[in-house]
Amino acid sequence: MKSHRIILACILLISGQLIFGQQTKNPWEKWNYLIGEWVGEGNGKPGQGEGKFSFQTDLGGNIMVRKNHTVFPATSTTAQTIHDDLLMIYQSGSDGSQEAIYFDNEGHTIKYNVSYTNKSIVLTSPVSEKEMRFRFTYTMIDNMTINSSFEMASPKAPEEFKMYLSGKSMMVK
Repeated sequence: MKSHRIILACILLISGQLIFGQQTKNPWEKWNYLIGEWVGEGNGKPGQGEGKFSFQTDLGGNIMVRKNHTVFPATSTTAQTIHDDLLMIYQSGSDGSQEAIYFDNEGHTIKYNVSYTNKSIVLTSPVSEKEMRFRFTYTMIDNMTINSSFEMASPKAPEEFKMYLSGKSMMVK
C-alpha cells in the first residue's frame, strides 16, 4: 500500500512538471530584439530630438520595462524640452495577450493593447469618444536598428492616425 502511494506521488509530480513545463514559453520572445540600450534621433511636431531608452525584463521576468529620456533642444521660438517616460508591458490573459501602460513627466497616462506584425510591435490605445487615440510602433530594420513611430488620432476619426514623431535608433548595449 505504501509503495502504491509513492508511485502515485511520483506520477503526479512528473505529470505536473510536464503540464507546467509546457507553459514556460518565453512571453517576451517577440520583444527579444528590443532588450538592451538604444540611442536615437528623430523629428516631428515637437522638433528634432535626441534620446536614449532601454528595454529590460523585471519582477522575475513577469513584466517588460522601457525607460526613455529625450531632449528637444531650444530653438529660436521654443525652450529646451526634456521628456522622460516609463512603459510597462505585462501579460493580460492566459491566451498570451499583452497590454501596456505608459507614464511620462508631463502627467500623461496611456493604456495600450499590444499586437504584432512580421517585424513590428504595435501598441494601440483603445477607441474613446472623448480622448485622443495613440499608436506607438517599433519596426525592426536589422539586428541593431529600429524605427519608432508615434501617431495620434482624434476621437472623431479614431482610425485616421497622423504621424506625431518618428525616428531611428541604434542598439548600444
